[in-house]
Amino acid sequence: MYGVNAVAPDKRRSKDPGIEHYADTGCEVARTCLECPLSRCKFDDMAWFITYRRLAHDFRIATAIHSEGLSVKEAAQRFSVTPRTILRILNRCRRAMRELTPEEAAVFASLTV
Repeated sequence: MYGVNAVAPDKRRSKDPGIEHYADTGCEVARTCLECPLSRCKFDDMAWFITYRRLAHDFRIATAIHSEGLSVKEAAQRFSVTPRTILRILNRCRRAMRELTPEEAAVFASLTV
């Protein structure tokens, strides 16, 4: 049995305790961590990531509304939701666009839910 600071006999610690060796396998956002455009790692702040990942559907609806010039009523019919839901979606997207960088917004908009 090993203590909290013990090292298994077959594993050696790095001389610098801040450096850990790991395989940079990335995630659905980027192939590797070093290529990731997000300001936070999804593994470090999963709640932040999930919140914005759920907005991917909203971003697609907002993009369709703006690019096709749909009214709230037309968008509600097209996406089978109420006009109030369309207004909520647009409000969430506006709020998210203030909090995210353009690169982050593009990443979340491209994710599939």
